[in-house]
Amino acid sequence: MSTGAELETDQRPWGSYTVLADDDTHKVKRIVVQPGKRLSYQRHARRSEHWFIVRGTALVTLDGAQVELVAGESIDIPVESNHRIPNASADDVFFVEVQLGDYFGEDDIVRIEDDFGRTDT
Repeated sequence: MSTGAELETDQRPWGSYTVLADDDTHKVKRIVVQPGKRLSYQRHARRSEHWFIVRGTALVTLDGAQVELVAGESIDIPVESNHRIPNASADDVFFVEVQLGDYFGEDDIVRIEDDFGRTDT
């Protein structure tokens, strides 16, 4: 499990994420989505996710249905479910993502739609 002082952070076109924990059974990220940006519409074959909104308002898309979440609310993303989180507000959206499964690599992402040209389908 990663416990060192140096946390893995990655900048993305939509914002950034910081890995808070990385273990054989789970991975935890703090994700920031900038105003007007959104993650790709995607799915994973080897992990489920649980998203807990800590700041802002997010309009989550899960298998085509939209759910508005505010700070303190959460949603479960089952394995193979298509999902996305946009930020339509004027402030950053912060959420904690808990991944459960047997593999957590960034290559377990199938992008269906992407605002930055990174589609896989």
